[in-house]
Amino acid sequence: MAAQDVLFGIDLGGTKIEAVAMTPTGAVLSRPRVPTEREKGYNHIVGQIKKALDQVSAEVGIKPQKVGIGTPGAIDPPTGLMKNSNTTILNGMPFHLDVEAALGIPVTMANDANCFAIAEAKLGAAKAYAKDDHLIFGVIMGTGVGGGIVINGRIWIGTQGIGGEWGHSFLDASGGPCYCGQIGCVETVISGTGMERYYHEQSGTERKLHDIITEYKNGTTDQLVKQTVERLIHFFGRGLANIIDILDPTAVVIGGGLSKVDLLYTEGVASIERQLFNPKLHTPILRPKLGDSAGVFGAAMLVS
Repeated sequence: MAAQDVLFGIDLGGTKIEAVAMTPTGAVLSRPRVPTEREKGYNHIVGQIKKALDQVSAEVGIKPQKVGIGTPGAIDPPTGLMKNSNTTILNGMPFHLDVEAALGIPVTMANDANCFAIAEAKLGAAKAYAKDDHLIFGVIMGTGVGGGIVINGRIWIGTQGIGGEWGHSFLDASGGPCYCGQIGCVETVISGTGMERYYHEQSGTERKLHDIITEYKNGTTDQLVKQTVERLIHFFGRGLANIIDILDPTAVVIGGGLSKVDLLYTEGVASIERQLFNPKLHTPILRPKLGDSAGVFGAAMLVS
């Protein structure tokens, strides 16, 4: 296989770095992983990225000419420095330049939510909707909340590099303080962490969101369980209605741990429709198809 027929990508996570060599249609040729070992410092992380790329290159017998990298956080366009990363040692560093220097090839970077969005738009759940003029919005809902925008097959990063950062728009003050310094961000209200915190604050008892939702689906008489899940449904609807009112996307794909919650595609969709500035919701709200492959596939597709 010729070098130009292979895409190389790297997904930088908090605990692991995953590399992939794949065809443009998503056929995986090699997909090794190495530990991030972020406790060993910034330069070590850069070195581990090189190690992962060298390993995937050796396994397919092709030297990459360029690579896409999905990152936690984003590169700030005006300064070129990393920001908003939960791997905090990267923040304020010229990460893009340092990685490019270490690898010796051109590097394209985007945050993990953008990588999810482009992968699901081109290879996954939204592929059938990504035709002609289109805008796909990818949602990450898990321990945190994020988003990515794909317009006509290209990620929209924006002037500040924060395009699609839905998780840090205002939703409701009841979410309380967010680590970003604001109050009531989407992430504080409808992330898994935010929902579990709400239940704990109301009950004094710690429970996993999965258990709360399971009890709700089984017809519980516990009013706090009902209140917690109904709060999730309401604010999921409000938050996505805000996005659809502004962007009017061709399709929305839900990713992250909460994408497995069936209620979001039934009661959640009904909640969006009730709060939308339109008599009916025509935007499809889709389950993801690529699972944990989306991040590294999306990184590779940055250079397609």
